[in-house]
Amino acid sequence: MSSWFAFASAELLPRLNEGLWMSVRLIVPSVAFGLLFGIVLGGARTYGAPWVRRITDGFVAIFRGTPLVCQLFVLYFGLPNIGIYLEPYEAAVLGFTLCTAAYQSEYVRGGLRSIRKGQYLAAQALGFSTMGSLLWVVIPQAFRRALPGIGNEIIYLIKYSSLAYVVTCVELTGQGKIVASQTFRFTEVFFVVGLYYLAMVTVATFILRRVEKRLAIPGFGGR
Repeated sequence: MSSWFAFASAELLPRLNEGLWMSVRLIVPSVAFGLLFGIVLGGARTYGAPWVRRITDGFVAIFRGTPLVCQLFVLYFGLPNIGIYLEPYEAAVLGFTLCTAAYQSEYVRGGLRSIRKGQYLAAQALGFSTMGSLLWVVIPQAFRRALPGIGNEIIYLIKYSSLAYVVTCVELTGQGKIVASQTFRFTEVFFVVGLYYLAMVTVATFILRRVEKRLAIPGFGGR
């Protein structure tokens, strides 16, 4: 037991903490840009011209229909064939952002379609422009309804950020794999890695629930 604690404190935890910091650096911008792009996509798929909807639907079909690991391989190993070179971190963040945006757009689109047309018409009757009606009346209501799905996708992103190591971006899982390969303590190492991910998901779940309660309106699905 003492040897385990010595191993954990001297080697395992410092390496995993280093990987945790890289995971956070991957997750935070991917969540932010993915959600922003997802809102744009969701709005375009709902209110865009027919040709815009076809393009955005095609984008979503590609990124939802292909494995994330394949997307990362194309971004990191495939793009150099056409003269585009990305650092491992850049390729991972771009891949996560595009993939999560495709899923987020579905939640946003569902939220937008759940708002009755009368809300939009009432806003215009009060003098709002088309864009103003969407920004100040429709989207805030739709976002509240889409928030549980959006939060669920954020939780998924935290976990599939572990794929970054396949493009040599050494985050939490990558550091765990290196330590386990050097020490052959795969069970202990990945048990602790799993606890790290559980802790991140728990924190994210707590924050998301606080946001839901903060945005809840009595009589509008709030608890």
